[in-house]
Amino acid sequence: MNLLYRIAIALITYLLPLVGLFSAKINHFLKGRKGLHKNLQNFRSKNPGDLAWFHVASLGEYEQAKPVIAKLKQEKPSLFILVSFFSPSGYDIAIRKSQAHVDYITYISLDRKSWAFEFVSILNPSIAFFVKYDLWYHHILALSQKKVPIILFSASFRPTQKYFKSDGFFRSILFKLDQIFTQNQASLDLLEHIGYSNGILAGDTRFDRVVETARSPKTFPEIESWAQDKKVMVLGSVWEEDMEILIPLMNQVKDYLWIIAPHDLSPEPMAAWANSIQLPSTKYSETKDFEGKQVLFIDNIGMLSSLYQYGDFAYVGGAFGKGLHNILEPLGFGIPVLFGSLKNTSKFPESEQSVNEGCGFEVKNAEDLKKVFEELQVEEFYQKAKEASNHWVSANIGAAEKIINRVLLNYPLNGR
Repeated sequence: MNLLYRIAIALITYLLPLVGLFSAKINHFLKGRKGLHKNLQNFRSKNPGDLAWFHVASLGEYEQAKPVIAKLKQEKPSLFILVSFFSPSGYDIAIRKSQAHVDYITYISLDRKSWAFEFVSILNPSIAFFVKYDLWYHHILALSQKKVPIILFSASFRPTQKYFKSDGFFRSILFKLDQIFTQNQASLDLLEHIGYSNGILAGDTRFDRVVETARSPKTFPEIESWAQDKKVMVLGSVWEEDMEILIPLMNQVKDYLWIIAPHDLSPEPMAAWANSIQLPSTKYSETKDFEGKQVLFIDNIGMLSSLYQYGDFAYVGGAFGKGLHNILEPLGFGIPVLFGSLKNTSKFPESEQSVNEGCGFEVKNAEDLKKVFEELQVEEFYQKAKEASNHWVSANIGAAEKIINRVLLNYPLNGR
């Protein structure tokens, strides 16, 4: 299997430039990696001290990493922190501005053995962290051979994953990790079932992140003034499938304000939605005077996580399509959250748990949505859902501290 993997990766690296001729996304993916090792070498030559490497797939995993990075930097201020991304979408957003506690942001090289070993050799980390998933075999092999402690945190496993279906190549990746911190007990049980003994239940670091955001959110005075003393529903990261059930509700409920943050910022979907919504609307980029408007489209990136502070409750999109977006962000502000029906809840364990806790509500269609919306208009029901939200979030903070305390206890940062 090892040989097959190496052949597959080699073929991919040869084919990608050809695909890039016809795909702007692939072309962007490849362009971002030009000069990667040279740039990394320049950084390390100027910053030769002990370094912690955090690898994330994209922006969501980076958000999970932030509380752990902050805690590590607090404990070890002189330690350099480097974050690598696989996805251009995450990388592009992260490099737009200086990132707290992070000294360098890069792409990870593709997992061709020679490239991965060169990447790790140049980086020369004292410790490596992988977040949730995105475990690349040759990078991990290079770290293992250099005796660098390898940590995976916020891990959420499913029985259907290749690690657990059969012993062999993919399972061997897990056994090269020195410590795995899981989000939930089910993931820890899966590790124990295959004989992996260095698993620890730590929880989901996203709870730490959403609490941090809720304690000091960005403020938008013009939205605060518009929303004051009004009932507000925030629609976060919504797709076309979500809006198909939301627009009928919006057209029936005339006394609410609606803040819509689409996943796709293309103007065409927003224009089509605005035409279907029988309420006056505007885009955030067009004006800061929302007088007389009931619908506000947020046509930029970076505001959503703080916008939930203005909502009475929220709907988070993605469940009907590629995957549910972050429902913990609104819950961090103590407001109930609605979301679409998931085909596979094991990929998003927080969805099922939020329903069990009484602060999350899964809806299958427009009728379901209207029913839950009407239930939340009953003050006693609404307050109970808010209390459940605050209780669940409060009970789950502290994962980052637990992870870093254990890591620093077990693994010195100058190697093993």
